[in-house]
Amino acid sequence: MALSKVDFNNINVTPAASKKLKWNSSANGFETGDVGGDMVLLSTLTASSSATLDFTSGIDSTYKEYIFKYIDIHPASNATFGFQVDTGTNTSYTQAIVSTTFRAYHNEDDNDTSLGYSSGDDQPQSGETASSLAPQDLALISTSNDDSASGYLHLFDPSNTTFMKHFLATSNGVKALGGSQYSYNQGSAGYINTTTAITRVRFQCNTGNIDAGTIKMYGVT
Repeated sequence: MALSKVDFNNINVTPAASKKLKWNSSANGFETGDVGGDMVLLSTLTASSSATLDFTSGIDSTYKEYIFKYIDIHPASNATFGFQVDTGTNTSYTQAIVSTTFRAYHNEDDNDTSLGYSSGDDQPQSGETASSLAPQDLALISTSNDDSASGYLHLFDPSNTTFMKHFLATSNGVKALGGSQYSYNQGSAGYINTTTAITRVRFQCNTGNIDAGTIKMYGVT
């Protein structure tokens, strides 16, 4: 007889840690097991006039993808916000990064808008301080009280020792320029030119400190 109704109030299952209840492969009953796509919070850093925010542990072969969610990043001085990575126990954070960037913006006066390739935010292969996440265009992120940037950085398979490391990022923000407020969105993609495992990620402004903001690191199952 086909299963037509399930009384979930009478199901008594105690899954193992990090497991979920799901249909079995025959679709005729339940089992516990891994379900992909979950974000597992690993670490949280909060800025308070911080020169950098460094994730120095928890980046390993456990996950094939790491997501860094940055929220309300506010600089101490007009600045570009970005990231760099490192592969060992030193503090150089000067890996060669190649990136490409697109961005869109629109101001509240409805007289200035743009959508397109942002060459000023691209990064050639070099040991730059940080790859831009919040744009250099539009006079950077300003110190205005209501200016900030939020978004996501996806870092793929950082422990892989065969291929270079890929990343995707998207940022949204508000900034003041020329007496008007601008809404902007920036999308970046690129690779880190190393086949050595990446073990640490740093976030920083290109000048001055990070006045406020929070960054959360997740592993994706």
